[in-house]
Amino acid sequence: MVTKNYSKKDLLSVSDLTPEEITFLLDQTDSFREVNERDIKKVPTLRGKTVVNLFFEASTRTRASFEIAGKRLSADVINLSSTTSSSQKGETLRDTARNIEAMATDVLVVRHPSSGAPEYLGRELSCAVINAGDGCHEHPTQALLDLYTIRQHKKSFKDLNVSIVGDIAHSRVARSDISGLLKLGANVTICGPSTMIPARAECLGARVTTNLDDAIRDADVLITLRIQLERGGGSAFPSAREYANTFGINEARLDNAKDDLLIMHPGPINRGIEMSPNVADGPFSVILEQVEYGVACRMSILYLLSG
Repeated sequence: MVTKNYSKKDLLSVSDLTPEEITFLLDQTDSFREVNERDIKKVPTLRGKTVVNLFFEASTRTRASFEIAGKRLSADVINLSSTTSSSQKGETLRDTARNIEAMATDVLVVRHPSSGAPEYLGRELSCAVINAGDGCHEHPTQALLDLYTIRQHKKSFKDLNVSIVGDIAHSRVARSDISGLLKLGANVTICGPSTMIPARAECLGARVTTNLDDAIRDADVLITLRIQLERGGGSAFPSAREYANTFGINEARLDNAKDDLLIMHPGPINRGIEMSPNVADGPFSVILEQVEYGVACRMSILYLLSG
């Protein structure tokens, strides 16, 4: 069954997945959610397997989520960062990864600031490679947990209106979310300052607006993005106050929103800029559910790719 529904060696991009593969990955997550609800949250599924998390960028949620997911499946999990790897001594990414693989690694989870780095390693290595975020390219596991969270509440993606607000140009989450949502039948609107909308945005397949009220009005789901300061996002607007006044999500902005609107954020949140604390912690928010479901989603991915 696994071979029939998901036969790829790696998970590198949502763009590479068919709608059937996405749906299968979401269905598998249901099984692993049940494990996380037990008193003893551990199964022997990946006993004897080795998972290495190789992160060249800072991360809390994604790295911890993969580590917890691996350990709950009884895998041996090793965490490495750029500051503790031999890349600090001038070793190439390829050599670092091949040395890790030589230690009988089964799955390599990679986050890297350069777009395409995980795909390159996928071609170079025999072990499974999972893209945990590469530059401004994609973040497929974040997209899958986002899709799972939406499905839990909305059941179907057909004709669902999803608005993504914020730093679209620098966001790998936005690219993965847009690809997955469109493949499953949703309507996607992207919104932000014109300086944060990517060139040739129409190629993404989403409707584009710079009016936040327009993006919120008919939305069933509102995904707010972090301003990517480390990728130059902070230079795209005059000040944090101006961004908050024009594109920040607050209670007043939600006066005309649908009663069953979902508000999501991949984290970390810049409170008071991207959204107010009352919204982040309010009744529309499912942000902590995203984190919770992320563990089960990554458990399913590790299980499928571990062979």
